Parts: sequence; structure tokens; C-alpha cells
Amino acid sequence: MAAGPRAGVRLEARSLGLVSEQCLYNLAERNAEQEVIPAARAYGLAVLPWSPLHGGMLAGVLAAGSSEGKRRHAGRGAHSLLGHADQVRRFEHVCAQHGLAPAEVSLAWLISRPEVTAPVIGPRTVEQLESALRAIRLRLPDSLTKELEEIFPGPGPAPESFAW
Repeated sequence: MAAGPRAGVRLEARSLGLVSEQCLYNLAERNAEQEVIPAARAYGLAVLPWSPLHGGMLAGVLAAGSSEGKRRHAGRGAHSLLGHADQVRRFEHVCAQHGLAPAEVSLAWLISRPEVTAPVIGPRTVEQLESALRAIRLRLPDSLTKELEEIFPGPGPAPESFAW
């Protein structure tokens, strides 16, 4: 008699069904690019990033009079902003130069990543949902993508990025 409840049972990857990876991934938090994104690419998995606006930090928190800014200066976005204020200021300036809403630019950048199937969004208002839907149709020019990635460069590939 074989040991264990499933002795002799052979599982194949395709019998597991649909598999996805949910990770924190956005312009400001790009650590997933070190190992998670390359692994997803290698295994043919899609990535469903959560917190695509980094707790509201990438939604226009510094814009004068912004309702998002007023709300986020007191929550999780405020904590994240402590370490990213200069980057967020530059980001919002670049978005304004292009006449684009920061939240839409952030989502459009994330959606443009080949491994990203769909970001996990959490709109609180109809306006936020409509903004997210506009981001789906927004195609960022290569020059703007380059600017964004200069502001938020990411950690670089592993294992080199782990080196001291």
C-alpha cells in the first residue's frame, strides 16, 4: 500500500487551472520587477497589481485644491509621500505639462506593462471609476514613459539590484 492520501496521483500544471500573481506594483513601488515580473513572464502568468495609485499618492495628492490631496494628506498616501515627495512633485508637474491627470497617467503606465492583465482598483466615487476607464484608452507617448521612468526608476534587475 502506498504512503499518503494521494500517493501515486500525478498533478500536471495545466490541471491547476488559472493562476495569477497579485503584488504591490505601481510607478513608485517597482520591486516586483526584480523577481515577480520576470517569473510571471517565464511561466506565462499574468500579474494583477494592487494599489496601482500607491494609496492615492499617484493620484494628484499635491495638486492645489485637489480633493484627493486633502483626503490623502491624512492617510496611507501621506505616509508614502514622506519618502517620495520630490518625485511626486516632479511627476505631477510632468502630468500637468502634458495636460493629463496623474491618476490616469499612473494607471495607463501600469496597464502598458506586458505582464499586467489588470490593476486591482478601488474607486470610491463614480468620478474615480470614470477616470480609471479613461486610463484604459490612454496611450502614453514613449517620451512621456521615459520621463516617468526617470522620475521613478525602479530597482533594476535581480540579482544585481540586491548587491551592496
